Amino acid sequence: MPSTVEKLSPSRVKLTVEIPFADLKPHLDKAYHEIAQQVTIPGFRKGRVPNLVIDQRFGRGMVLQEAINAALPTAFEAAVAESKVVPLGEPDVEITKLEDGDVVEFTAEIDVRPDFKVPAFSKLKATVDPKRPVADEVDERIALLRQRFATSTEVERPAAAGDQITISLVGTRDGEVLPDATADGVTYVIGSGGMIEGLDEAVTGLSAGEEATFASTLVGGPLEGEPADITVTVSKVSEQTLPEVDDDFAQLISEFDTVEEMRADLARSVEQMIAAEQVASGRDKVLEALVDATKFDVPERLLAAEIASRKEQITEQLQRAGLTLERYLEQSEEEADSPEAFWADIEKSTERSLKAQLILDKVADDAEVGVEQADLSELLVRKAAQNGSSPEQEAQHMMEHNHIGAWMQEIRRNKALVLIVSDAKVTDTDGNPVDLSGAVAEAEAENEAEAE
Repeated sequence: MPSTVEKLSPSRVKLTVEIPFADLKPHLDKAYHEIAQQVTIPGFRKGRVPNLVIDQRFGRGMVLQEAINAALPTAFEAAVAESKVVPLGEPDVEITKLEDGDVVEFTAEIDVRPDFKVPAFSKLKATVDPKRPVADEVDERIALLRQRFATSTEVERPAAAGDQITISLVGTRDGEVLPDATADGVTYVIGSGGMIEGLDEAVTGLSAGEEATFASTLVGGPLEGEPADITVTVSKVSEQTLPEVDDDFAQLISEFDTVEEMRADLARSVEQMIAAEQVASGRDKVLEALVDATKFDVPERLLAAEIASRKEQITEQLQRAGLTLERYLEQSEEEADSPEAFWADIEKSTERSLKAQLILDKVADDAEVGVEQADLSELLVRKAAQNGSSPEQEAQHMMEHNHIGAWMQEIRRNKALVLIVSDAKVTDTDGNPVDLSGAVAEAEAENEAEAE
């Protein structure tokens, strides 16, 4: 099946492909057979209508079109393999020659992965934060557990920091009650945060039955971000008693009999979590360094389509949340201070993301990275843990939504990143070397064990 390739740009080619009628004949025969099965013509049994009669009744052109449409995918794939290009997206196909009984010619313009050189992995450098102290993290976890298992006793005294109070809130503006800014029976621990600004100061010193009014900014709901006067009424004050950190506490919150065993288990868990965070940070930083060091342009059509898809997704999310982009930027920690700056950041991050994907795909191709059944099982286990589902449910979702190709690509990219990270030079901000290869291998072994 002859074909030629013409380079239109560094990331777009035009394939010209000929399909001899000998290759088209099986598709023609199938097209005639299917039409004969579907039509009823007087004087002929169903399925036995001669090809000549079909041509007379429906036209030879229709049959040829059916056959060509059926033959195109195989011919296109063969031309791609012969030209050794890596297609990105769907081709723009045009039939340029049709000589009945002789040959069909078509062209296919398509974006392809541009040629570029990937720098040596050993030259990549990245810096990560040092590991946090394990003991401090263990103490924080135990403090949270003590709060979770604290007991409350109602008291007849003014509320103080750490007390649990039951309150009602009424928001007003210019003396008029705002229905969307009222709440009854709210339980709150003074000093825990997460409520409206100024609440801690207003309720501290109030006893049950007393109220205070303060100015604040509303959070949540349709009036989020708007100013209002808030009247808070305390209906109950309870003193919290935290459990002692002893063996009884260890037995209450864990499967261990002693505090020492509980702390040791928490320390192991925290140490693994901190190490995993450093590995994840290191992988991200190394990939960023690789993207910066690899010079090529992302195909324009691919980039434009991805940016449009990303913008549509964000717009839909904001609409579902009842937010405008301006309101979202006011409330979030985004660096952008205007919609124009926000969308510019989205376009930049989308381009870098696509560039990273193309680099990882090339690394995977060059290293002939494959995907085994165990790799797919590992991914299903990981997605199940992330989504609170089961591997079986994730597998069913994958099949129903035809995700297997994309997920296998995700596996290959992750494997490629492991190869890159294993050779890169990573240090923490104190100048100490960080060996990510062992941590990556250990994480992979744990994932394989989970998958099994």
